[in-house]
Amino acid sequence: MSFLIDMLSRLTDVYKKDPNSNVGKVIKILADELDLLKTTFDRIEEWKDVDRAEGIVLDDMGVNIGQPRGAATDEIYRVLLRSKVARNFSDGTINTIIRVISIAVNANPSEIHIKELYNDSSSPEPAAIGLIQIPLRKLNEVGMSPKQFAQIVQKTVAAGVRVASIELAGTFSFSSQPTTIENDDSAGFSDLTESIGGYLGAAFSGTDEPLPV
Repeated sequence: MSFLIDMLSRLTDVYKKDPNSNVGKVIKILADELDLLKTTFDRIEEWKDVDRAEGIVLDDMGVNIGQPRGAATDEIYRVLLRSKVARNFSDGTINTIIRVISIAVNANPSEIHIKELYNDSSSPEPAAIGLIQIPLRKLNEVGMSPKQFAQIVQKTVAAGVRVASIELAGTFSFSSQPTTIENDDSAGFSDLTESIGGYLGAAFSGTDEPLPV
């Protein structure tokens, strides 16, 4: 309810409670200003959330936790802010790394997989991890490249541990039968509106601008 309607409803019955009446027009002058104030305060409250804040408000959040923006867009900067907070509580274990990454990119932890390479069958390497799988759509949504994502992961692992490889999983696949249409809107070709359809791994848009992590 706007302030105008609320204020008019509080008038005694000796006054005409019509917004177009003389008393209504006078009250509207004050009510419009109160509506603007309420909109501003509502935005201040919403922008306390890193997922809703924009521009300099995000910069202020970064100052509070020691995370500079650099040349990052608002979308990528939100990832940096979330990951910075989560990294502060990281103990370097695999489960913690998965939790930090899931918080940073708003993914479900079950969608992220990490393999330790010390016992890899083809090229074992001590103090290294690889095959980090994450839905590519999460990076596409913010325009982040694999190299930029690798920077965040490298800052999350324990000192001396190398991030050897990253695998970005797509969702595109063909039908299991030549004459069968699979009932999965996220796997096949898109329609004309591109509202359904899968995407290829490593098919994304973004830059390799170094991130200040």
